[in-house]
Amino acid sequence: MDVISRLCVALSSTAITCSVLSAPLMASEDIVLEGVKAQQVQAALQTQIEAADEQTRATLQELRQLERETRLLARENSALSARLNTQASRQQRMSNALDTLEETRAALPQMEADMTRQLTQWIARDLPFLQDERMARVASTDSEGLESVERIGELLGVWRQELAYGREVDTWRGRLVVESGEREVDFLRIGRIGFYYLTPDGREGGVWLAEEARWQSLDESARREVRNGLRMTNDQRAPALLTLPLSVAIFDPPVNDSAAESGSGGEQ
Repeated sequence: MDVISRLCVALSSTAITCSVLSAPLMASEDIVLEGVKAQQVQAALQTQIEAADEQTRATLQELRQLERETRLLARENSALSARLNTQASRQQRMSNALDTLEETRAALPQMEADMTRQLTQWIARDLPFLQDERMARVASTDSEGLESVERIGELLGVWRQELAYGREVDTWRGRLVVESGEREVDFLRIGRIGFYYLTPDGREGGVWLAEEARWQSLDESARREVRNGLRMTNDQRAPALLTLPLSVAIFDPPVNDSAAESGSGGEQ
């Protein structure tokens, strides 16, 4: 019995020892399991964070793209608005022009007749140079194949040519008709202020007097100046100052009393 008792005591002690040893092992397994679960949770959380970051980046990229498109649309709208305003103004002007088109068309024939009359009178009263040529230029605008607008355009061209005569110095050989007969002479024209002639031999010359509508003979010194003018116009002489009587009268502007008193002791 003693042997059996000691055996039982020994077995009991071993069981207690095993029980004591198994307790730390079970605790270690729980810690490991908790660590694994924590890592899994951390990994899942990291995945969620990364997914959120990726979505955020995509959203930011989309916002930047939308901002660029918005700015581009704003610029295009601004440019389009300016063009639309310009087109609207142009259409308004065209509308106004159309409103008065019929009135303008109705006034064109009278305008054409007035311009023709004024040109004809101008040439008739002007210095008598190239009159046949100038009258023919006016008559050429009266063509049956031209509309009123085209005729007015032609008449404006004639006006421009007439205005150009006032800025030109010209010379040509032509026929002079006087009381004593007809002869060939050289003409010199200085704008619209001087119109002269000189015979080829230089012995006779004259200046046209516009107020009296006649030629006046020139003396030797004046004929010499006309000859110099002819040579200068034909590039046969260097430009120089000419001393010649004028075809038109040049009047001094009127002087008021206060201006007269302030200059030269009041002399006029």
